Amino acid sequence: MVSGVPGGRARSALAAGPASRFADLRWVAETGSTNADALELARSGEPEGVVLVADHQSAGRGRAGRSWTAPPGASLLVSVLLRPPPEAVDLTTMAMAVAAAEAVEALAGFAPRLKWPNDLVWPGDGTGSDRKLAGILAEADWPAASEPPETVAVVVGLGINVAWPPDLPEALADIAIACNHVVDMSIDREDLLVALLERLEVHYSALLAGVREPLLAAWRSRSATLGRRVRVELDGEAIEGLATDITSAGHLVIDTAAGARSIIAGDVIHLRPA
Repeated sequence: MVSGVPGGRARSALAAGPASRFADLRWVAETGSTNADALELARSGEPEGVVLVADHQSAGRGRAGRSWTAPPGASLLVSVLLRPPPEAVDLTTMAMAVAAAEAVEALAGFAPRLKWPNDLVWPGDGTGSDRKLAGILAEADWPAASEPPETVAVVVGLGINVAWPPDLPEALADIAIACNHVVDMSIDREDLLVALLERLEVHYSALLAGVREPLLAAWRSRSATLGRRVRVELDGEAIEGLATDITSAGHLVIDTAAGARSIIAGDVIHLRPA
């Protein structure tokens, strides 16, 4: 920290480095939800690049309205306000996921795998025993105007389990994991934040330039989903088959008994090998 200001060291590093787009860092001890706060800022006209971090969230959210909790100070809880063109909106989650995996690998020395659409998992080794290291929630605020917008406000939230107690509650022991459970070392959340945003800058800048393939290739190389049999839970339907690829928009392609299906969104369950 700089001068006792939460996030001050990270803010200085961002302002002087390649990710200066994200130097407007606002770090608080506690809030309800950094995503909800960032959406309010987006609707009030705040520019792209605002980064909100909290030591603790009392009303953290995951996909499909699920709650998300973590011990105070044990996770990196961050939301970033972006304003991409409409055609890049669907890939913002993927950009954050790849950036997070790269940041963890750079600082902690292990490479999390990526579970479609929005999780970092470990070990991701094909045994069906993946445990969640991080989750991502992207929320877009599409304007109501009839004309297609030039940009769309998107808030991408991320929670990375960094330093959790060694013994997790029984309800989490088989499904969650933290960085300190994988490697015996202390990981500074500010350093992790800077590494994350520097990698996000690389992938997001490419998307703004209309370049998608490097991000898609990076996601494929780290995927825990591709090549696995999966079940996707949709509204009123469950699809089962082999996850074979992602499309240029980041949608999951599944080879089912009835043919290939492209899935835009849904809850994915990795099935254990037969």
